[in-house]
Amino acid sequence: MKKVILNIEGMTCSACSNGLEKYLKKQKGIIDVNVNLVMATVMIEYEDSISINQLEEYIKEAGFKSLGEKQEKKENKSILIKLIIFAILSLSLMYISMGHMINLPIPKILDMEENPKLYTSFLLIISSTFLIWGYDIIKNGIKNIFYKMPNMDSLVGIGVLVNYLYSIYNAIFVYMGDSSCTMKLYFEASSMIILFVKLGRYIDKKNKERAVDSIKNLVMITPKNGTILKNGKEVVVTINEINKGDTVITKPGEKISVDGTIIKGTTHTDESFITGESKPITKKIGDKVIAGSINYDGYIEYTAERIGKDSSISNIVNMVMEATSTKTKIQRLADKISGYFVPTIFVIAILSLILNLVVTKETANAFVAFVSVLVVACPCALGLATPLAMVVSIGTCSKKGILIKSSETLESLHKVDTIVLDKTGTITQGKLTVVDGKFSKENFEILQSLESKSNHPIAKSICSNIKNSYEVKEFEEEINQSENPLKLAIQLAIVGNYIDCIAMPTIDDKVLNRLLMQYREIKLDDKIYKLFTNDLANSRKVIYCTDNCGEIVLDKLLIKYLTLYYPQLEIQVIVRGEEIGNDASIEDAENISMQEVAAFEGNGTTIAGTSLHLLSDKLKKKFYKADMIISKGQGNYETLSGSGLNIYYLFLCKCNHLQKIFLAKFLDPIFSMECERR
Repeated sequence: MKKVILNIEGMTCSACSNGLEKYLKKQKGIIDVNVNLVMATVMIEYEDSISINQLEEYIKEAGFKSLGEKQEKKENKSILIKLIIFAILSLSLMYISMGHMINLPIPKILDMEENPKLYTSFLLIISSTFLIWGYDIIKNGIKNIFYKMPNMDSLVGIGVLVNYLYSIYNAIFVYMGDSSCTMKLYFEASSMIILFVKLGRYIDKKNKERAVDSIKNLVMITPKNGTILKNGKEVVVTINEINKGDTVITKPGEKISVDGTIIKGTTHTDESFITGESKPITKKIGDKVIAGSINYDGYIEYTAERIGKDSSISNIVNMVMEATSTKTKIQRLADKISGYFVPTIFVIAILSLILNLVVTKETANAFVAFVSVLVVACPCALGLATPLAMVVSIGTCSKKGILIKSSETLESLHKVDTIVLDKTGTITQGKLTVVDGKFSKENFEILQSLESKSNHPIAKSICSNIKNSYEVKEFEEEINQSENPLKLAIQLAIVGNYIDCIAMPTIDDKVLNRLLMQYREIKLDDKIYKLFTNDLANSRKVIYCTDNCGEIVLDKLLIKYLTLYYPQLEIQVIVRGEEIGNDASIEDAENISMQEVAAFEGNGTTIAGTSLHLLSDKLKKKFYKADMIISKGQGNYETLSGSGLNIYYLFLCKCNHLQKIFLAKFLDPIFSMECERR
């Protein structure tokens, strides 16, 4: 027995999903089918004798199209533009056709009494563009009638088409000289129906994508790249290029690339995203490592075993996706009602047509009644509300680290009155904190200094126990005495990128102090610096993305000078959402009293960078509304590069890839810009 989840194109309502589900269940070799309307997917359990191509052929026979297992491309921007254009056209239609009812001034050339033919032609041409735009609705609706699976599109499509054809019928009489038939034209009604259906679908699509994205973001736990040993050399490759049996390398602070078994080295890893256990796990030769877990403090080599779809993360994602595909009792009830609803409405609409013809003997009234019943009775919410609520709920839970195994589980939660937890970090913060110690203050400071170079969670908890008094007075005094304090503060902020115990774990205090003093020797590109200061002078809202927790004190110093020279600036400091390696977190910003110079907040993500698509909608808006962005560190450069925002990058070049991009040497200072917004 096999199982597959396929993306489906063409489903618009519960009648669609019900029809597809019933058709597939009838086919030989298919064991079970679950169609998810909101996700636009179908999960099929089938016998080994059937191929995926055959399954896709069955889907085609049912009147839909299989997109395979690929992700649906988002085209929200183009859809929105079309909506705006057709909304403007619909307003013009309504104005010309109905404006006279409320005594609005109508251009004489389009007045139904003075120029009935031009008036009719205007309505006909504009409404025809709507019919072309809504061709998919009409096509799917009629097609599903022939497949004996009428759906909501069938109601709308038949209603729009009958209304349009009836209007054309009367338009012929107008062109023949009967101007009274202008009152029997209902082109604007067809157009408005299509507009509202398209608008509703756009809103539904946006809601679905938000829910689906929160689920798919689970995949982002794993890194995009990994390092393998090839012919005795370290080679950086994408995750997709790692094959079973490859020897993979992960250094301190990096994420495990793929599932595998350690063959060299020892370390501690954070597997809390799977186990819920915040305490690091000791790993040695022969132990398994999980893709996406953080390697804290050791260099390890491991053999790649489970990659791609077979990885632990993929299995988790599939489990959540399957959960959205299962149906609760209330979903099945809604689907059942929808299955009977559409045919019933068709019967009522036909009866309305016949009765009006018999009673009133007015063809116009009869067709109006027929169309009205079809359109008004189209309750898309009936088939969408329940599954959409389920998907949004499961998506929200997964975003918060709660994985729902099935929809039935979610539905039954209202009956729960007692919750039993067996993991640390489930309802706690998941961070180790020193609460008591038998050390004197002097000895504790010695212990703290010994642990300061370690990235282990216990070491970090010891180091954060005492709020250090960060002293930058020596730097500040020298900067104040310089000819260009702001420029020197920028140079210091760049050199501060040396404070990186992951990329540069062997640097001790003496070496670090010597390296920091090199800030005086840095030469900034004059052209970029001029653009930088001009942007500052013309900006109001500025976002400052920090990097490592050690250098954040120098970021604070730079921000102090930025606000001193440009008091109109509203600077928003962005730190990591959680502790990632030695990156600056909210706790670090609080420890140095960052609020003295600027407001700060976490980016809400668990990656070593600032990926815009992972940010909350509120924070994402701040980025797009910012006049300029100042970005520290390689991680931020790698995730923000190509975003099209007005970004200035400050960091030291620490990898081969960036050396090639900037034509730089190892640890060369980088002061560059993305684009300028004028």
